[in-house]
Amino acid sequence: MAFSSPALNVMVAAARKAGRPLIRDFNELENLQISMKGPADFVTSADKRTEKILIDELTKARPGYGFLGEEGGVLKGADATHRFIIDPIDGTTNFMHGIPHFAISIALEREGQLVAGLVYNPVTDDMFTAEKGHGAYLNNKRLRVAARKELAPSVIATGLPFLGKDGHARAAAEMAEVMNVTAGIRRFGAASLDLAWVAAGRFDGFWEHSLQAWDIAAGIVLVREAGGMVTDLRGGAEMLAQGTVLAANENLHPQLLKLFKTIKS
Repeated sequence: MAFSSPALNVMVAAARKAGRPLIRDFNELENLQISMKGPADFVTSADKRTEKILIDELTKARPGYGFLGEEGGVLKGADATHRFIIDPIDGTTNFMHGIPHFAISIALEREGQLVAGLVYNPVTDDMFTAEKGHGAYLNNKRLRVAARKELAPSVIATGLPFLGKDGHARAAAEMAEVMNVTAGIRRFGAASLDLAWVAAGRFDGFWEHSLQAWDIAAGIVLVREAGGMVTDLRGGAEMLAQGTVLAANENLHPQLLKLFKTIKS
């Protein structure tokens, strides 16, 4: 049975409450796909409303905690030692296109340390949770990273820069190198779920550049608590500040890190 502190219970309740209208929105998107205007404005309002629900619910239960969020940015609280890092819809492009692979992501930071993480896909009802020192879980089932020791049979996930973002050449160079030594690469379009799936052993590893703290904070806790290693792409611990991440088990992580350090971009 998953260990669940009062703080994590609060996070789970907030995610479930914010997820219910998102499921309705997702079903409504099917009607919007065929309109000329497209679903972009609809998705923006869903994003903002979801973040408001999360902030309202979390503040009700933990008054004084600060926030770092995709829509609202930094909101300072009276309690400077705690803050929630939230992404209301990670995978908005998937959401907009009616692809059921997106998530609400909530992490709790205490005195600068990530101590709890939650990644919730409301469509599939997959609730990934983890707390520092207490393990990672999917719907109360304990998670462990995959046990593979070699890259050859491994499946590695990544994220790619979209239109208008730089880093396309670097992404192509990195993918060419990883394709040469692994069983395959996957690009699912939601970093929080990519990290959750590494924690669950579905992916053997994950790397990405140009990420924000709210994309990865909760997933970092999940991977660590499932027995995996998470660093930035230099091998350091500046994932949130630097916006790069590399996650895998303790055997594959050093092999992947060595590979990325050799790539000229």
